[in-house]
Amino acid sequence: MSKPVVLITGASQGIGAAIAKVFAKELPGCRLALVARAEKNLRAVATVCVKLGAGEVEVFPADVSDEAAVEGLKAAVTKRFRGGVDVLINNAGVFRAAPFGETSVRDFDEIVAANLRSVFLMSRAFVPAMAKRGRGDVFNMSSIAGLGAYPNSAAYCAAKFGVTGLSKVMREELREKGVRVCCVHPGATWSPSWSKSGVKEERIMPAADVARAFFDVYRLGRRTVVEEIVLRPQLGDL
Repeated sequence: MSKPVVLITGASQGIGAAIAKVFAKELPGCRLALVARAEKNLRAVATVCVKLGAGEVEVFPADVSDEAAVEGLKAAVTKRFRGGVDVLINNAGVFRAAPFGETSVRDFDEIVAANLRSVFLMSRAFVPAMAKRGRGDVFNMSSIAGLGAYPNSAAYCAAKFGVTGLSKVMREELREKGVRVCCVHPGATWSPSWSKSGVKEERIMPAADVARAFFDVYRLGRRTVVEEIVLRPQLGDL
């Protein structure tokens, strides 16, 4: 039996890169499809994943908020991995802080597209084949900002609340078809975007811990689904 194909968006850094490394190490021989816009960073992550034990790693530079790009990605991934995608991890996203009254329409649209539209497009592209096969796993990256209000984050909260709602609908529609859907809500997690924030790395969660949660949920028996995960720093939210 061929090893599972795990597709991860936003895999060039942060949590996405950490998820790729965890699957490569803990699921030897797995096949990884790494997606992000930053091709150079993707290739660096791919090299590490091969060393950690992944059987095959392919990079697919793409903007997953763009419909045409996702259609091209679907064709490329399907051609490269004939058996289809077994695990879809919708991790791509962006964050920009701004008060509600100062959020431009352009920023609102871009943030919603990157965080929510991407989940819809990628799921529409790859989930139907899972349902047809009667087996698959989908992880959608929301946030604690998808559970409660965060000042100065109107667009981000709107997008992540959308991801939370979309995940619930997907769960209801797909549970009879063998596809498990898990929505993940991390709090502050160390990534390059925090490096100039002034917050000490020790105060927030390491990306490796959040990534581990994805793999631990995946490896549960097929009769069990974790519908949502909430992860927060031990000292609480910032």
